[in-house]
Amino acid sequence: MKAYGITGGTGSGKSVAAARLAERGFAVIDADRVGHALIEPGGPAEYLVRKRFGDAIVTDGRIDRKKLGALVFSDSGALRRLNALVWPMLYEAIRRKCERLEDDGHTAVVVDAAILGEDGTLPPWLDGVILVTASDDVRAARLVASRRLTPDAARDRVAAQRPPESKRALARWCIENNGGVESFLRQVDAIAEEIRAEIG
Repeated sequence: MKAYGITGGTGSGKSVAAARLAERGFAVIDADRVGHALIEPGGPAEYLVRKRFGDAIVTDGRIDRKKLGALVFSDSGALRRLNALVWPMLYEAIRRKCERLEDDGHTAVVVDAAILGEDGTLPPWLDGVILVTASDDVRAARLVASRRLTPDAARDRVAAQRPPESKRALARWCIENNGGVESFLRQVDAIAEEIRAEIG
């Protein structure tokens, strides 16, 4: 089975692209969902994250993702510490999901993950990465509209991530998403056809 990644900064449209690939019949793993499960009560990262960040991120006895997000996206050091705790577990959980999909007969899987390339490297099991980019202003405006963040909070989230342009050297495909959705989806469809040809 071949595995492909799709990445991009928050608000870039990468999850829209991943949804389009799912519509085209590809198995898609949402890294955010996998990561959320890791910090749920009893999850393998819950104790470590609570120990590292304390009660400030807890509501009703469980990690509050909104509080955690507000903390780490306003403090690059806190974000690095969180990533150091969670990323190894996340990559391992994704790898196991890929193995199960292969056992079920899938010939290709797409991993939707903003974290891909954040440290300047990619997991060796990926056969190619799609990078979705958009300007910082466009990304922040989308976050305000879709997630009801304040403009300052949206800009903090955009600024907290590695600049998408720095991932270009890691990407096999790059999609600019500053324009309309129809043009964007046509680019995604073209990549889907390339992948289909590659996997036969």
